[in-house]
Amino acid sequence: MAIKIRLTRGGRKKRPFYRIVAINSRAKRDGKFLEILGTYNPLKDPLEFKIDRARLDRWLNLGARPTDTVRSLIRRAAHQEGL
Repeated sequence: MAIKIRLTRGGRKKRPFYRIVAINSRAKRDGKFLEILGTYNPLKDPLEFKIDRARLDRWLNLGARPTDTVRSLIRRAAHQEGL
């Protein structure tokens, strides 16, 4: 079973809110997920991005692959934290 770390959409029409989740790669975008790792709100200024780094590292060590969008968000967060 291939695991991906990707975004699932929430919020109402034209007001997106995303959760960062570990999910089976064959599951639907908003389908059943394994674990919520964080949140992303693109409407805030500056955008709001929260993630549990310990849980993220655990899934990455288990072989989960982040999508391009999640990878760029993680890089942005690491750059802002100065890591």
